[in-house]
Amino acid sequence: MNLINYKLTFCLLILLSISKIGLGQDDISKVLNTWNKGSIPYAYFNNIPEADSILFLDTREKEEFDISHLKNAVWVGYKNFDEEKVLQTIPEKSQPIIVYCSIGVRSENIGEKLKKLGYTKILNLHGGIFDWKNKGGAVFNDKEVVTDSVHAFNKHWGKLLHEGVKVY
Repeated sequence: MNLINYKLTFCLLILLSISKIGLGQDDISKVLNTWNKGSIPYAYFNNIPEADSILFLDTREKEEFDISHLKNAVWVGYKNFDEEKVLQTIPEKSQPIIVYCSIGVRSENIGEKLKKLGYTKILNLHGGIFDWKNKGGAVFNDKEVVTDSVHAFNKHWGKLLHEGVKVY
């Protein structure tokens, strides 16, 4: 093997090993690092405080919420997010809130709106309902019955949901 081929092969091996390191990272984390600004701190599935006072706000569309949501979550929506309704529903601005969506992108945007409204204790559920279900968390349908179905938003984002039955 001549020196040029040797150098090219060496460079190729370095690039392949670097790319394999990246493949080991969590896909949801990669997406969140790309799409989110980090303006709302994360709550993680394994570190959610066991407090009855935490209010979960579902920031997905109504049809997504009806298929599956976290226990006792309040639907606030995304496209039709109504600031006045939220202010009436949650009058206490220091209410601990965890916002979530499918993976945590839309919920960051709603978290920012809540922050502008004066709410002070807002966290964004890292990985959203997808990560919740992937890690064994229970989800509930519109009848408040445990379900295995999860609205997967669309086929592209649904690839991040590995547990449960995908509904589109």
